[in-house]
Amino acid sequence: MLGGLGKLAAEGLAHRTEKATEGAVHAVEEVVKEVVDHAKEVGEKAIADALKKAQESGDKVVKEVTETVTNTVTNAVTHAAEGLGKLGQ
Repeated sequence: MLGGLGKLAAEGLAHRTEKATEGAVHAVEEVVKEVVDHAKEVGEKAIADALKKAQESGDKVVKEVTETVTNTVTNAVTHAAEGLGKLGQ
């Protein structure tokens, strides 16, 4: 009789251990999922920020080049007009 009780107790202990292990595994899975999700969000934000900065830098470069070309062309046209004016005198 005690042998049967011992076996029953061992089975009960094994069942509780299995359930506890399943619970622990589930908890770890949830933590890992949260960490991965957070890392994904941080990575996406970092990429978006980098792209935004690159776009802003690109916009700044385009603006500077446009201003430089405009000034250069304006100066060349002014110089040419002045030269033509001197020829006409």
